[in-house]
Amino acid sequence: MELPFNAYGVDPYGVSRWHLRVCFEAMSFFYRSYFRVRCHGIEHVPARGRAMVVGNHSGGVAVDAAMIITSCFLEMEPPRLAQGMAEKFINATPVASTWASRCGQFPGLPEHAIRLLEEDRLLMIFPEGARGTAKLYPQRYDMVEFGTGFMRLALKTRTPIIPFGFLGGGAAIPTVANLYGLGKALGVPYVPVTPYVLPLPLPVPLEIHYGEPMVFEGTGNEEDTVIQGYVEQVKERIAGIIERRRKERWKGVES
Repeated sequence: MELPFNAYGVDPYGVSRWHLRVCFEAMSFFYRSYFRVRCHGIEHVPARGRAMVVGNHSGGVAVDAAMIITSCFLEMEPPRLAQGMAEKFINATPVASTWASRCGQFPGLPEHAIRLLEEDRLLMIFPEGARGTAKLYPQRYDMVEFGTGFMRLALKTRTPIIPFGFLGGGAAIPTVANLYGLGKALGVPYVPVTPYVLPLPLPVPLEIHYGEPMVFEGTGNEEDTVIQGYVEQVKERIAGIIERRRKERWKGVES
């Protein structure tokens, strides 16, 4: 992994080689053995240079984010660190905040994203935000409204977007309700409830499908209607990846 670690194994952002090793040793078990993740199209993620991987969110908690990050580490040669824009509540949570930052997952602030991209890092974006993981089981393949900030960021930094579809998150944590009041009391957006009460992930197979890069021209200062049109193109591409794979899986079951 080409990160500018110093003699103590820490890069300029505080990313720690030791923390990454411990994290990916654990994540490799979940990726390969527990969820048996199938990854397709990883060749579309550039080995070097700035890029955004942008996809759908699902599954109550961020299992999808963990598996996307792990796929870029395990499936790429040499491995890359996908750095996410974490929900702000993580930064306020003891222990979790330290591990998130030491593993390169920073609060979702525009200034953080711009700086990372300008230094040719790989950024992971879920434009649905917490609304995406809050989807209930029947809506697991649907997508809610995308934020537009990622598109302005991509245009401003001239960053290619690699769309991806993540399948299986809604089955891993089949959410039947969200407790928003309890979540507020705990300092999180909500607490998902499953048929077995606790939001613990089931060992179901997961799939990641990366699509071909999308490049948009502009400065990031375009009118909202222009930006929204670009965002819809990305959303449609992701929806197409998901729908195509769902049909392929259904055909496999029928045969």
